[in-house]
Amino acid sequence: MENQYFTSDELNVKNRAFLLGDAVKVSFFVRNAKLIMDEECYFFLMASMRKMRMNIPLTYTLEFFQSLFQKNVIEEKGIQNGIINFQVFRNSDGVTLSKSSISYFYDVVELDDVVAVHERSLELDLIKEINVNSNLLSNIRVHSPENIYGEIYAQENDLDDVILLNPNKRIARTTSGNLLFLDGDVIKVPKQTEGAYISPLMENFITFLHKNKLADIQEHEIIAFESQKSEEILLISDEKGVFSVGKIRNKTFGNSRFLELIESWKESF
Repeated sequence: MENQYFTSDELNVKNRAFLLGDAVKVSFFVRNAKLIMDEECYFFLMASMRKMRMNIPLTYTLEFFQSLFQKNVIEEKGIQNGIINFQVFRNSDGVTLSKSSISYFYDVVELDDVVAVHERSLELDLIKEINVNSNLLSNIRVHSPENIYGEIYAQENDLDDVILLNPNKRIARTTSGNLLFLDGDVIKVPKQTEGAYISPLMENFITFLHKNKLADIQEHEIIAFESQKSEEILLISDEKGVFSVGKIRNKTFGNSRFLELIESWKESF
C-alpha cells in the first residue's frame, strides 16, 4: 500500500479524537428495525460525557438520538439488526476544554440478532504484560492503549481476545467487553471497581435473570485462576455482541446453560 501524507490543512485539526483520543463511545442497539435499550444507552452516554467534562449540547436529548437513528440507520440504511457504535469527541474551539464544542461520528455493525449468541465460540488467554486501571474512567469506553496492545497480542497468538487484569492481578475485562462466569446456578461478574466496563447490554441481561430468578447474580473480585474453575463463560460486548467462550489455555467450556438463558432473554423483547 502506498503511503499517504496529510498536512494540518487537509485534516480537521480541531478534532481532539484524532489528535489526543479525547472521545467517548457508547453503543446503541437495533433489533427488528427498532431501537432497544435506548434509554439505558442514552443515559450511559450522558454519564460518560460528564465524566470526561464534555460540554453536552442542549439538543442531545433522548428524542434527538431516537430520531437520528430511526431516520439515518433504520429507514435510510435499512438496518434491521445491528449495533450502532456512537463516538462523541471534543473540538479545540473553546476558551477552555470544558467549554469546547463537541462533534459525533458513528458506524453500524450488522448482526442477525444483537441479543443472540454468535455461533462461533471464542478462544481467550490471559495477558500479564499489561493491566488496566480501576478508576472512574476505567468503566467507560475511552481511548485505551491497553485494548490496542491486547488486540494485536490476540491476533499474533491466534486468539479471539485476551483477558485483562487490574493492578491487583484480578480479572477486569477483555479488550472488547465483560466476562460472566457460570458455576451451577451462580453467575459471577467482576465488579466495576475491578476495572470492568459499564455495559447497558450486560446490565439488561443480568437484570432480566435476577428479576425472573433464573440465576444468582454475584459481583465478585475474581482471581485469574478462577476462570479455569467455571463451567461456562460468556463474553458480552456492547461493541460486538454476545459470545460464548469455548477455550482458555487448555481448559474448554460448554455453553448449553447460557444458551438457554439467552433464549429466555430474547423472548423478553
